[in-house]
Amino acid sequence: MTMIFGLIALGILAGYLSGLVGIGGGIIIVPALMFFLNFAIRDAQGTSLAALIPPVGILAVYDFYKNGNVNVTAAAIIALSFFIGAFLGAKTNHLLRKEVIEKVFACMLLVIALKMLLFPKSE
Repeated sequence: MTMIFGLIALGILAGYLSGLVGIGGGIIIVPALMFFLNFAIRDAQGTSLAALIPPVGILAVYDFYKNGNVNVTAAAIIALSFFIGAFLGAKTNHLLRKEVIEKVFACMLLVIALKMLLFPKSE
């Protein structure tokens, strides 16, 4: 039962942050599944991807779209590219050791955080 409440809380937090700042899956769900719910990294990645497929955009995208904040052409190109990239990424994932995946993921988050902290994009 504790696992269910943890998963519900995680879903609400990730959904909220996704709608608020456009993050959720890799940055919130994967680490939370690993550190708070004891998922292995591959289980966390697969579970995150499976959870995001249906709801990732329906209501949030609709709201952004109706406010004129969606470039439909760009979104379609990204979606198609993402489809291919996710497949290739999953294939590569299973060729690497778990420790390598964890280090790549951590380095990616660190680089993004440092870039945003030290070199913010002015508007």
